[in-house]
Amino acid sequence: MSSHHIVREKQEPALYIHHLGNFDEEFLGQLLEWSPTLIVNAAEYEKVLSLGLKVDVVVGTSDPYILQENTGVIIASTNELHAVIDHLISDKYPAVNIINSHNLLSQFNNVLSKIDIVVFTEFDKSYAVRTGFKVWKPEGNLFSIHADTAFTGSNLVRLQNGQHQVIADGFVEFTFNSPYLLISEPL
Repeated sequence: MSSHHIVREKQEPALYIHHLGNFDEEFLGQLLEWSPTLIVNAAEYEKVLSLGLKVDVVVGTSDPYILQENTGVIIASTNELHAVIDHLISDKYPAVNIINSHNLLSQFNNVLSKIDIVVFTEFDKSYAVRTGFKVWKPEGNLFSIHADTAFTGSNLVRLQNGQHQVIADGFVEFTFNSPYLLISEPL
């Protein structure tokens, strides 16, 4: 029996590398495991090529002059991040993983109903959840909750500075009244 899986286009989240910095190559490999559409900021293009990766689309404020064969281009008027998100929404991608130097998920509150976004930095991953979100986590796992609204979380104890820790191995569930709750977890 073959261990190969058929992955339909857009079934996996696209991957946009805005700023690679010191992002762990093992985590990068995990994000690339199912061959997502790889979009790269023009400033990171040479670095990504040096890792031996095939880039599908380059985004920048000007037309790059030398690209791999069959690489598309997105010309951004001012903000590459917003241009990529707009492109993915118009192409009906359901989700995108973004690698950046800092967490910028709160910039995208207005599009979270159209596309799922997970932002990875060198240290953590951040994502938005809807009320009733439930996930299994081991005891001691930490969450940073970025909330402007009250919420409850089962199997959690509040620490300092918006940190919450899982009390025991098991499910954690978040309940709240706002459309989304922004959560970060250390990598």
